[in-house]
Order: sequence, then C-alpha cells, then structure tokens
Amino acid sequence: MRKSKISMNIGAAILFLIFGLLFFILIVRMLTIQVSGQVQGKPLAAMAMKQHLKNTEIESKRGNIYDVNGKVIAEDTTSFRLQAILDKKMTIDPKHPNHVMDPQKTAEQLAKYIDMPENEIYKRLTKKGAKQVEFGKAGEDVPYKTKEKIEKLKLPGIIFARESKRYYPNGVFASHVIGFAQKPEELNKKTGKIEIGEKTKGKMGIEQFYDKDLQGTDGKIQFEGDAWSYLIPGSKEKVKKPKNGKDIYLTIDKKIQSFLEDAMTEVDKKYNPKEMVAIVADPKTGKILGMSQRPTFDSMTREGIEKKWQNLAIEEPIEPGSTMKIFTLATAVQQGVFNPNEKYMSGTFKVKNDPRPINDWNYGQGWGPITYLEGVQRSSNVAFAKLLDKIGKDTFRTYLDRFHFGVPTNIGLPNEASGKILYNWPKEKYTTTYGQGTTVTPIQMVQAATAIANDGIMMKPYIVDKVVDPNNNKEEKTKPESIGKPISADTAKEVRDILRTVVTSKHGTGKGYEIEGYSVTGKTGTAQIPNPNGAGYLRGGSDYIFSFLGMAPKKDPKLIVYVTVKQPQTTYENGSKVVQSIFNPVMKNSLQYLNIKPAKMEKSEIKNIPNVDKKSVSDAITTLKDLGYEAIAIGDGNQVIDQLPKAGSTLLQGEKVILKTNGKPSVPDMLHWSKRDVLKVVELLDLKLNMIGTGYVTKQNISPSSPIKTGDHLVVNFQSAENMETPKKDKKKNEDDSPLD
Repeated sequence: MRKSKISMNIGAAILFLIFGLLFFILIVRMLTIQVSGQVQGKPLAAMAMKQHLKNTEIESKRGNIYDVNGKVIAEDTTSFRLQAILDKKMTIDPKHPNHVMDPQKTAEQLAKYIDMPENEIYKRLTKKGAKQVEFGKAGEDVPYKTKEKIEKLKLPGIIFARESKRYYPNGVFASHVIGFAQKPEELNKKTGKIEIGEKTKGKMGIEQFYDKDLQGTDGKIQFEGDAWSYLIPGSKEKVKKPKNGKDIYLTIDKKIQSFLEDAMTEVDKKYNPKEMVAIVADPKTGKILGMSQRPTFDSMTREGIEKKWQNLAIEEPIEPGSTMKIFTLATAVQQGVFNPNEKYMSGTFKVKNDPRPINDWNYGQGWGPITYLEGVQRSSNVAFAKLLDKIGKDTFRTYLDRFHFGVPTNIGLPNEASGKILYNWPKEKYTTTYGQGTTVTPIQMVQAATAIANDGIMMKPYIVDKVVDPNNNKEEKTKPESIGKPISADTAKEVRDILRTVVTSKHGTGKGYEIEGYSVTGKTGTAQIPNPNGAGYLRGGSDYIFSFLGMAPKKDPKLIVYVTVKQPQTTYENGSKVVQSIFNPVMKNSLQYLNIKPAKMEKSEIKNIPNVDKKSVSDAITTLKDLGYEAIAIGDGNQVIDQLPKAGSTLLQGEKVILKTNGKPSVPDMLHWSKRDVLKVVELLDLKLNMIGTGYVTKQNISPSSPIKTGDHLVVNFQSAENMETPKKDKKKNEDDSPLD
C-alpha cells in the first residue's frame, strides 16, 4: 500500500514536470513571437497578410486591326457567358440566396431566352457534386438585351461572366490575310476534358504573325479581403493598370478589297473553280492594297475554313505558265538580244539530246516564220526557248536571282513558301523561260512585276502600314523598301511597250483585257497542272491555271493586278474570259477609286479612200500604206482593176483596203480577219459565202492562193476575239507538256 502511494507521487511529480516544461516552452515561444514578430524565420505579419491578400487580374484589350484608312477590320468586343452557382455555401443570408434555389422554375424561365431545352437546363442545374455549371454554346455570347431580360427575372444563382471576344465586322474579307484569334482549347490530361484558355491567341494570318504585338499585358488589383473576397474596411487597393495590345494598320484598302471580294464571289458562283487568287499592289511602294482567294471563310463564324487553311498567295507555289515570259523578255531586252523585227521559225524547238520537242501552244503547228514581237504577242514558247540561247543559260539563271525568285518575300505573313527554280537539266532551263517546271508564289510574281512597272526598281511587298501603341501613341511606320534594280528604266519602259501589244495587237492573247482609257499592259498565262500521281500533267479540258499579270496605265503604272484561276468549270476556250471577269472590273474600279482619270482616247483619223484604180499594185499599196491603211491585193496580176471600199469612202485608220488585180483570182489568207473585211473579198470575187460563228476568222475552206472562179462556195469559221487563239485538240502533237499559253 505504501509502495503504491510512493509510485503515484512519483508519477504525479513526473507529469507536473512535463506539463510545467511544456507550459514554459509555450510561454517562451509566445514571448519570442511577440518580441521578434517572426515564425520559423518568416514575418508573422506577412503571413497574415498573405492569408487576406487577394489578387484580381484586369484583362488587357487585344489590339485592333484596321485598313489603311483606319476602318475597323478586327476588334475586341464584350460578350457575356451564362453561369449557374449550385454551391449552397455561397449563400450567407438565406433571405438573399446566391445559389440556385428552385431548379425547376429556373430551367423553365431560362428556356425562354437561350437555345437549350428546359429538361437539359434542369439536368445541368441538378448535377450532383457540381458547384457551378455552364450551358455550352447556348450560354455563350449572350446578347446584352437578352442578358438584361434574364437579370430582371432575379433568378438566384444565375450570373453572367463578362469576357472579351474577337469581332470581325466584314465577314468574308481578306480572311486568310487577317486570320482569326480565339481562346485556345486544350485537353486537360487529368480530367480528360477540353478546357478553354484565358488568353486569346492568333491562329492565322496577321492575328498569328503579330500575336505578341496584339496581345498586351494584363493588369492586377491587389487588396486585403475576407474569405468571400470582400474588401476589409480600412485597407487600400493596389492597382496595376493593364497594358493594351498594339493596333495594326494594314496596307489593305477596304474599298479595293471589296472590289476583289465581289468579283471573285461572282466568278466562284458562275464557274466554281477549284482555287482562285487575286492580288492588287502599288508598284511604287510595294503596298498590298487587296489580296483574296477562293476557297475562303468567314473570320467571325469560321464557316468554310475546313476547305482551305493555307493562304494561297503566300503558302502554295504554282507553275506560273506564260506570265513568267515577262521576266524572260525583260532579261533579253536588258541583255540587248531582243530584236522585235527579227524572224524565227515557230512551231517546235529541239533541245539537244532530248527526244521531246518544245512545242508552241497550238500543238507545234506554229505560225510559220514570224517576228519575235509577234512571238511575244502570240505567246510562243519556241520564241522564248530561242531567246534563252541568245541570253545564255547562266546569265538567265542570274536574272532569276535578281528578280528574287526562289526566296520568300518576307511580306509579314506566316508560313511563306519560297518556290523552287527547276534549273538542272537542259530542258528544264528552257521550260523555265515560259513558266513550266519552276514554281513561284503569286506574291513573288507581284514583287518581280514591280521592277517592270517601277522603271526597273523592285519593291518589297508589305501588308502592314504601321503599328501603333495606344498606351503612349508611339507608332512604327513601315517604309517602302527597294530590294534591287534587276533591269534599267529604259528596259522596263520597252518591256511595258511590248506587253502593251499583247493587249492591242490582232495576234495578242490578251485582247480581252483592254479597258477603255487605261492602256493595260501585261501577259496572259495558261499553265498545266502537275498530275498528283507524279506522271506528267493533268489532261482534262479545264485542268489548267489561267492567269493574267497586268498593270495600268502603261506609261506610269499605278496598280499591278495578278489573277490566277485554277480549274474553272468551263471549257478551255473560256478560261481567259473567267480571269477577265476578275481582272477587268477590279482594275477599272480601283483606278477610278484612286482618282486615276482615264486618258482621252485618241480618235482614229478618218480619211477619204483615194482612187487607186488602174495603178500598179505596188504603187497602190504604197499610196494606201502612207495614209495608214493596210492594203491587201488578191490575184496574181500587177494592176488594180477594182477596190473596196470605193474611192471617196471614209474608213477608220488601220482598216483593210482590198485590191482586185487583173491576174487570176484567188482568196488571201484571212486568218484573224473581221467579217467586214471578208465580205469585201466575197463582193470583189463574186463568191457565195457561208459564215459559221462570230468574231474573227479561224478557218477557211479554200486555201490561200488557190485558183477560184465566180460563184465558188467560201466557208469561213469565226470565233470570238478572246478565244481566237484556241489550239486544236491534237493529242498526238502534244507529246511534251508545254504550256498552252
């Protein structure tokens, strides 16, 4: 018993000592904290502050995108997203609930204003374990008026999250140039759900390329708050203002871009081509005033974007076809080897040690011996192959570099391609002169064309005019940049003069591109399309890229317009007409919009036809030629016995005067003649005429110089001016893959 009592006393003493020691340690600890104000070396006040310190981000505004005149193309707007709070803990005062109290009533009311069935809304509002829910697309971008109507219902727990959204007011408008921006959707690997990021990011075009400039930096509000993030009385807010994104001003002119979009939409509806590209540029500065393509999409809704993500003018190289002849011609003129009056034999050209000849686009038939000027007008591949021999293969390769083919232009858009100069094998060097094999981007073609339009000085194309920081109003202005002078001013002027005849000459492939008062100069192109299987080129009737690279006015070009149309749903013969449907209205409307007044058209001088009856044929032709008329003698005689038009008649300068001679009668070669001139021959020779088609002569049943007699039947086929150069479908003669134009 005694031992038990002693043990209890010892145990009590030990406990007393233990608790005394703990109390002593606690007192010392409290005094230490009170005196030092620290816990584990960290200030206690700071730790307390951290518990109460609240941070709220202030979202910066993404920069706007404008056209060159300051008209909005892309901007941030406020949108509202519908949300519902289900967590009961959010309600402090039962009289003023902050969570959904009556899911059935709430679902019934919301169904009147958002595009979601009542049962689906109810299902979301009663989701087990959820603290907050949203309503998918039905709850996104709620219009402000709808938001006001829902708020008036005073439904507990129903709130709206305010957020910014990218807005594109013009719909389909340079969409691949502008691109689009949105909040990124990312997969949460832990939950397996798609989550929407907080920051808007550019996905294509300008929005992507200038994303860092457009982004801006978010601001912040810092304050002391309670558990519910309410400001503690007496505390102060610290505000760091957001830095808004920079504004981008493009060189695109909204009016000119609209001309492009309208014309391309019409062509798209009518001909449904696989692809189209059109660019309008200022050759003096390199500014891109318009750029569009089909397929395209609506930047706001993204409708149509799945058809083509790439910017065709920048990202997809093509074989340019005969528009490349512009730069071969410029090289030949610069090197002093182009003689417009020198003749060569058209039709075919043999490359040494290559069994496949280079053919003219009329399947090797050619036009006999013609001048090099006529070869340019007719778009003869053989003419340009022969010019390469005069230029020199190494020299021409140097000029391709001088025109900056094969390297990106660095225009300021993402994913720019470089194209490829195919110049290894002998035949490749010849085919490059007329745009086959070698690939380029449309923007490279426009860049090279500035040298022709700008008196030899080549300008770098650019799409951004200036970048303005709205936070301090500082601006970074893009200055026009010359990137070389591949040819002289005299050469550029001569090339423009020669290319002008492609549009005005009776042999010219570009007659359909004439615009009254604006002296268009340029070159047509009809490029074949490589077979995706790798075997040669496609052979379908419309399997071509039809194009025209033109500028106006010829003397001092203010605009370059380049149009390509791939595989339109029409006949080969109408391919050029499809391109004209874009080029002509865009060029004309743009020049007028820029207040480039049409030149006064020179009136053809009207003179009375002299009487050359009884004169020798040579004297009669000389007399008429001196007056500006083209005289054609029919028959093998040496004296004129009749003429049309008759003496004293009036005739526009340049029209034909037909002279009947005293020899055996015969029909002349009337290829490309007008009906009016054919009728003169028929009347003088007293023939019976059967005319097929309209336009200009493409075929006649009586061979030139063949003997005829009164009453013989003359059958003449006509075709419209723009289709006059149509080749015959003679597959045997197209064993190589020479472009048709």
